Amino acid sequence: MKEEKFKVINFIRELIIYVDKYMINFPKKDIEIKNKLKNESYELLELGYKANITSNVPRKRDLLEDIITKIKVIDFLLNLCYDKQIINSKRYVKFGEKLDDILKYTLGWQKKLNREDAKKDEEKTNWSYHSGLQIGLPIL
Repeated sequence: MKEEKFKVINFIRELIIYVDKYMINFPKKDIEIKNKLKNESYELLELGYKANITSNVPRKRDLLEDIITKIKVIDFLLNLCYDKQIINSKRYVKFGEKLDDILKYTLGWQKKLNREDAKKDEEKTNWSYHSGLQIGLPIL
């Protein structure tokens, strides 16, 4: 497997490989759950790449929210598989760990964007002088 420099993408790729590897013996009556799980995983990867390459911060925020939504849907599907005894507790925990890694890094990414915005807002409210006139608000 090619190693990406971007950690979230690596975790998503690991999840996809794990889904492909351990969702082989799926009951025919529940094959739609398997297909939905695979599709959601691939869409998660696509969202991760889109969020990584966009420089539009509001768009990046939306994509990160979409990633979190996909994680929740995948978690639900895995929980359903566990409840139907399609996967055992060991695999369920392993899937959960992979999803937790993706979620942790995605939330960290969101926090980084928030810190960057807060820093920009702080810079805007600093005192600035132009032609001897005071412009802006003082920092308290």
